[in-house]
Formats: sequence, C-alpha cells, structure tokens
Amino acid sequence: MKSKLKVGTQWIVQVLLAVVMISVGLAKLTSVDSMVRMFQEIGIGQWLRVVVGAIEVLAGVLMFSNVYSAMGAALILMTMAGAILTHLFIIGGNGIPALVIGLLAALLLALKRSEVVEPRRKSRIEIQRRA
Repeated sequence: MKSKLKVGTQWIVQVLLAVVMISVGLAKLTSVDSMVRMFQEIGIGQWLRVVVGAIEVLAGVLMFSNVYSAMGAALILMTMAGAILTHLFIIGGNGIPALVIGLLAALLLALKRSEVVEPRRKSRIEIQRRA
C-alpha cells in the first residue's frame, strides 16, 4: 500500500511538471521572441522549436494522468537532457532550469518505479507457472 506522503509527493511533482512543461511548450509553439531567438542560435531551424514545444506540451498533459505520467516523465527527462547538452555545448547560457526540471522528472520516475516495473514481474511469473 502506498503511503499518503508518497502519493502526495507524486501529485505535487506531476502538477508542477505539468504547469512548467505546458507553459514552456506553448511559448515555443506560439513563437515567443526569446524562444525563436534561442532556436536561431542552435542553428538547426525553427522546425525543431515546434517539435520540442509539441513534445513538452504532450509530456505536460500526460502528467495529469496517473497511468501515463511515467511516460510523460520519461519524455521530460529526455527533452531536458537535450536542453542541458544544448546549453553546455551550443548556445551557452543557464542550463540550471532544465537540470531542475530533469531532476523532478527523475524523482517522479523513481516514485512510480513500482508501478512501471511490477506489471512485468507479474507477467513473467505467470508465464513461468504456465510452462
């Protein structure tokens, strides 16, 4: 049985990630000047801004589902890894916000680990019993 503290922490992290990811993703999708300039500095093209914005909004929306929030957290973690590397090696600037968001996504994945891993273990046991 889950503790109330664990469940409460999960929901707080999920809501925080949802708000941040949806707002940042929408800023990219609506062509906010700072986002357009940042992706110009990256030099790949504005199509990347649209793709990253869509991924961020999708990941944020997934945070509202208890079933799919781990998938959203994995998307956030991969996106933030790309953002950190981009800040470190291409555009410079402050990668700390991406690091913090990535750490929150990693925390959520750790909290939901039993929900993600347990179903596989159960199915392996059932297969072994049938054989």
